[in-house]
Amino acid sequence: MIEKYYRRIIDSVPSAVIVVDQNFKAVFTNAAFRALFPANKSKLSLGGATCCEAAASRCGGENCRGCFLYDAFDDAFCSNKPVSRRIYQKVRTDGLCHDVSYSITVTPLGGGLCMGTIDDAYELEIAKELQTAKSIQQKLLPAGNWAGGKRYSYTYIPCRDIGGDLPDVYTVDGSACGMIADVSGKGISAGMLSAFVKAAYDKKQYSPAKAISNLSAKFSELNLDERNYVTVAAVRIDKDSITYSMAGHNVPILLKTDSGITRIVLNSPPVSNWFDNPSYFEDVIPYKPGDILVLLTDGVTECKNAKGEMFGADGAIKTLSVSRTAEEFIKNLEDNLKAFGRDLDDDITAIAFDL
Repeated sequence: MIEKYYRRIIDSVPSAVIVVDQNFKAVFTNAAFRALFPANKSKLSLGGATCCEAAASRCGGENCRGCFLYDAFDDAFCSNKPVSRRIYQKVRTDGLCHDVSYSITVTPLGGGLCMGTIDDAYELEIAKELQTAKSIQQKLLPAGNWAGGKRYSYTYIPCRDIGGDLPDVYTVDGSACGMIADVSGKGISAGMLSAFVKAAYDKKQYSPAKAISNLSAKFSELNLDERNYVTVAAVRIDKDSITYSMAGHNVPILLKTDSGITRIVLNSPPVSNWFDNPSYFEDVIPYKPGDILVLLTDGVTECKNAKGEMFGADGAIKTLSVSRTAEEFIKNLEDNLKAFGRDLDDDITAIAFDL
């Protein structure tokens, strides 16, 4: 009766609590712990209770070498003293694997038991929410590799869990259309703004310039401050020509033909609240079958190496010059950027079309 009473008390505290025996079996978890680690079985190992990606049936095997969580409990059992550690762990929840970090204090209780208390459960919950947001953002990306009879390929590599770039490919009246957007900022705020762009951009609009103008009008309704803005490059690919428009996008559109590579630029303001009634224009350029069209964000051109040198538009042009197809360009671009700079300071996004 008293044991049930104590369990009820611990179950109601906001801190996440787990009690483990000397065989590293979880003998008790409270409601806060189960909310953070929704394991679908009972009588689990320490790893199983924390949804460990290693999925070991018992803790202490080969999969546990270097495990911060296992070592924290092991040290507490051996020293019979409280142990506080920062835990970095791969967990699997809702079918997704992600990295989490949290602080835990492991206290020996006697009788072959130790209690672990997670001190920053809120931080862990935020990490889980970020992983869910990352998963949702991934679902906003183009799903196929054909649009309007044109084959395309793309890359999207966010520098953080949540990115601020948005590539999109779709079809309007039988023509393939591509749009690439880069929002201000990074992280959660950038992710929210890119989700707005995804929802607000009019993919039924035949004119790229009109689609950007409509986006600008909807953006102004948000009444955001001047720190928030969006740059956009948009194209529509017809039978033998490309109609394009830009909004503050200073990275050129690249067109590879038999005669070389053309850099396409168009001066225009970004989508922002900096100007009243901004105007967006479009232009047309011809192409021939076998050409390749590329849209980029500045995360590509401004990628830096250890010396502080930028990959630049020239790096993208050199990559395109040795690529025979859109898919090959995207692969070469990813390889070249990886070899050029290890640490990303901005999102990397590119779309390429086989014309």
